[in-house]
Amino acid sequence: MVWPLIVGLLLTTLTWPVARFLRRRGWRPALAASVVTVSFLVVVGGVVALIAVPVASQSGELTDGVVEGIQKLREWAAGPPLNIEDAQITKAVDTAVARAQDGLGSMVGTVVTGVSTVVNGVVTAVLALFLMFFFLKDGPRFLPWLARQLPGRLATDVPTVAARSWDTLGAFVRSQAAVGLLDAVLIGLGLWIVGVPLVLPLAVLTFVSAFVPIVGALFAGFVAVLIALVSNGLTDALIVLAIIIVVQQLEGNVFQPMIQSRGLGLHAAVILLAVTLGGNVAGIGGSLIAVPITALIAVVWNYVREQLSDAPQEPGTGGSHTGDVAPT
Repeated sequence: MVWPLIVGLLLTTLTWPVARFLRRRGWRPALAASVVTVSFLVVVGGVVALIAVPVASQSGELTDGVVEGIQKLREWAAGPPLNIEDAQITKAVDTAVARAQDGLGSMVGTVVTGVSTVVNGVVTAVLALFLMFFFLKDGPRFLPWLARQLPGRLATDVPTVAARSWDTLGAFVRSQAAVGLLDAVLIGLGLWIVGVPLVLPLAVLTFVSAFVPIVGALFAGFVAVLIALVSNGLTDALIVLAIIIVVQQLEGNVFQPMIQSRGLGLHAAVILLAVTLGGNVAGIGGSLIAVPITALIAVVWNYVREQLSDAPQEPGTGGSHTGDVAPT
């Protein structure tokens, strides 16, 4: 139940602006939700047909390239000028190779060979789509209904926090998707100009990695440089590294401020720790949802702090005091 709910909410944040536009033009909620859901399925089907199938067919080659690149780095570190003994890096390299094989190869291998995983993935996708449809159709009725169910001050506090959380979640998902698309297009174009193979899988990896702030960009860039090193040599690998650095600087200083009108209010160190904790607790899925969950916790904390920031009236003043009490 948990993953369909999470995926359904994330998909709703992406598609809600279109549904809201149709509703404001006089479309009935059910019709607007149906049109948006069907259109989303058509777009996803086209993406799968044009991108996902070639990427899946090249995933094994991508994994082999990463492993070979790590081995080349190992040989370079063992030679001059570093002259690091092989025994000192064997354990770290073996761990990196194992993780690369597991992280890049196991996803496709599990989908191909794991029947139970495929079934669970299909069930999750179907439930998430149904939930997305109902969220698009009846979502605006939720907060008024929630306010009627709660007693006293909770009838105001909980809907307010829920509305702020929804705005924060939507801003995060849409901005990350837009920034990830720009990164994928620019980096993919640079790889194509340089002549690096596996451009499409690397561009898709860049887009997906954008949803894991900081760590995702480093991982995708590392993989692209390794593939360039293995296939084209050191010079092209350095050119690819320069392209990735330039694109990441444009993302941090131009793209993200323009696309994300208001940030999540989280320090980069907090984001890094959240991604690390999420990955250790729940793997790749935990890394994907760690930052949104942290941002939602920050929303709750900021609201509680706002409510506690008003100093209470002094005892005995009652309602006869006409001046305003300054907040602390």
